[in-house]
Amino acid sequence: MSPLVLSVVLSLVSAVAYAGAAIVQERVAAAASGPTYAPLRNPVWWGAVLLNGLGAALHVVALAYGPLSVVQPLGALTIVFALPMAALFVCRPAGRRAWHGALMATAGLAGLLSVVDGGEGRTPDGGESRLLAVATFAAVAALFVLARLVGRSALRGVALAAAAGVAFGVASVFTKAVAEEWSPDAPLAEWGSALVLSALAVTGLLLSQASYRGAGLAAPLATVTVVNPVVAATVGLTLFGEGFRYGAAGAVAALVCGAVAAGGLVELTLDRLARPGGDGPSASDGDAARPEVGEGVDVGAVPGTRPHLEVEVRSRAVAGRS
Repeated sequence: MSPLVLSVVLSLVSAVAYAGAAIVQERVAAAASGPTYAPLRNPVWWGAVLLNGLGAALHVVALAYGPLSVVQPLGALTIVFALPMAALFVCRPAGRRAWHGALMATAGLAGLLSVVDGGEGRTPDGGESRLLAVATFAAVAALFVLARLVGRSALRGVALAAAAGVAFGVASVFTKAVAEEWSPDAPLAEWGSALVLSALAVTGLLLSQASYRGAGLAAPLATVTVVNPVVAATVGLTLFGEGFRYGAAGAVAALVCGAVAAGGLVELTLDRLARPGGDGPSASDGDAARPEVGEGVDVGAVPGTRPHLEVEVRSRAVAGRS
């Protein structure tokens, strides 16, 4: 098997691993109660963590055997693999609009990555790394606050997924810096960048887990898949001297592809909003199945003789006691 074919196979398997991890994360989020960001006691969630780690490892190995221009666009297939896998394994088929949005996001991202030239550039120095880390955590915090303020679960999930994508994208920048600057003669010289990398990776994992709660699978996954490499490419273009292939034509093509990818994300978000429960807290939030105050409630038959029956009204729930 040639190195190019091997890199393609590894990239495809990596995308499948990422897709499987996303499906597991969404299922864990749908079954959880309360605002659980890290269900540490759930072994199924740890399976998703392992799948994410496997996908990342395969992606790195694929880059060792094949060019960035081939490996990166293939990573955009994660959302395309996730939709049929969800229909097959957890009986969650996607509608026509979701497929349309997923294909738009994937095609736009693949086109964008194909014209970004990441082969030439410099690594950040200490001051630039600190500034980038501060700006990244500020952006992630702002998106997290925005998600807390948004009432609709689908939009909240997209905002959290965007924050996760920002964290993962900048973590890729620090990964590249650590890999290029690390030396066996001074193994701890890049400990600061390695610490930031670890913090961003954990933050991205927790935010991506939270993004699936009440927002379904497709929209948060597509948002992370698109935002992650776009942020990494933007940092490389603006700060570290990278550029576009084909000069001005490549820059125009990148803008068009970015618009296509953004349109796909909008389609996926609108598809989720149009679904029952997509306009507010979904059934997975634990409130949809409970009666609202003012609705008729059947508390069932009360055994024995009860001269009085008190009804205690709680927030968004009704409980009876004798």
